Amino acid sequence: MTDAPDNLPPLREVIRRLDLTARKSLSQNFILDLNLTRRIARSTGNLHGVTVIEVGPGPGGLTRALLLEGADRVIAIERDERCKPALEEIAAHWPGQLEILMGDALTTEYASLAVGAQRVRVIANLPYSIATPLFTGWLTAEPWPPWWEHMALMFQREVADRIVAPPGSKTYGRLSVLSQWRAAARIAFHLPAQAFTPPPKVSSSVVVLSPLAPPVGCRDSRALQALTAAAFGQRRKMLRSTLKATFADLDTVLKGAGINATDRAESVTVEQYAQLAAALEALTPQS
Repeated sequence: MTDAPDNLPPLREVIRRLDLTARKSLSQNFILDLNLTRRIARSTGNLHGVTVIEVGPGPGGLTRALLLEGADRVIAIERDERCKPALEEIAAHWPGQLEILMGDALTTEYASLAVGAQRVRVIANLPYSIATPLFTGWLTAEPWPPWWEHMALMFQREVADRIVAPPGSKTYGRLSVLSQWRAAARIAFHLPAQAFTPPPKVSSSVVVLSPLAPPVGCRDSRALQALTAAAFGQRRKMLRSTLKATFADLDTVLKGAGINATDRAESVTVEQYAQLAAALEALTPQS
């Protein structure tokens, strides 16, 4: 029995044959439905001429979909050695198109993987335990624009909601500001827990991101991260309280950005945070 249209065995059969029981310690939740993984693969558009970096491929469900959807090359980064035989079977079926890197995604030098490739995208069902640090690392890449042209990433739905949250909403926070400062972000679609094996305790969402031009305001992310940490660290307090230790002349800085001292963190726009971060950069010696 084979799984059309790539003539490879069904993923469920591969998992059973290799005894690939999902491990909670590795945040493993597999998607077995090839139609669903192909939908994820298509979420950034046509993949012809594209090198895709995939983190946490597991037994290769999304990997197969990326190749079926026309990716020129897939670089799959996997920590679990048990999954290597399944990925090697896919590599043998698609000669020269799948590179398997066994190692820790958190310590991988992603920019070096993109060297020599004209178009690079990140498409991944991210392990939830490392999703946010990976994502923020890609967002804070220097120089900007980055080495990636689009990303389609699976997150817990609550994290996805924070990424796209508008100012004034309860979910608007540090991740919202950083994400929207550097990228156009949208939720492509949601997935119920039942779409995964084993089902997680939360629903999930695929977020698609495209980098924006170098933002107006601060030059890099360091000042913005420090500023939002202070502002959102006590989000119920007014900015005159949360930012008083950040600026000596806080009232003047806030007024210059069109912000009231009585405002709270969630009411400040991304553009205003970028202006405040630029003011903070001006006070900070450059290293």
